Amino acid sequence: MRTSARHKRLKLKSEINVVPYIDVMLVLLIIFMVATPMLNANVDVNLPQANAKSLQDKKDPVIVSVGTDGSLYLTMDGAKKEPVDAATMKAKVGAFVKANPEISVLVAGDREGKYDGVYQVLADLQQAGVAKVGLMSQPQGSSTPDGRK
Repeated sequence: MRTSARHKRLKLKSEINVVPYIDVMLVLLIIFMVATPMLNANVDVNLPQANAKSLQDKKDPVIVSVGTDGSLYLTMDGAKKEPVDAATMKAKVGAFVKANPEISVLVAGDREGKYDGVYQVLADLQQAGVAKVGLMSQPQGSSTPDGRK
């Protein structure tokens, strides 16, 4: 009888005591708060350099070249560069793209030219109805036709 009375008095608790876990959590919080600013100080990052792959297109692209002085040149169907003004360029490229929507349109800007000329050509091409425009560049390490790198 004594053993059964003892079992009735000592009931098992089915609750978890979380007080020690809260103490550990607060200590870890303080450690991370102190250590985090030290991790971010003077981080040197060396980013990898990559060479972009050239586009493989079945047809010759339409190339709009912007000269140093802002002059425009148009190359269509692999023909020679022809000097054009902005209105003629918009009309010719717009008609060419409407006839063949899959054709690539590329803009080549001179290294010494102003960004404003390239930006204006991009705006004109958008008004002409060109949906996608690529920017041309010289592959890394190759020289231009006049011998510059």
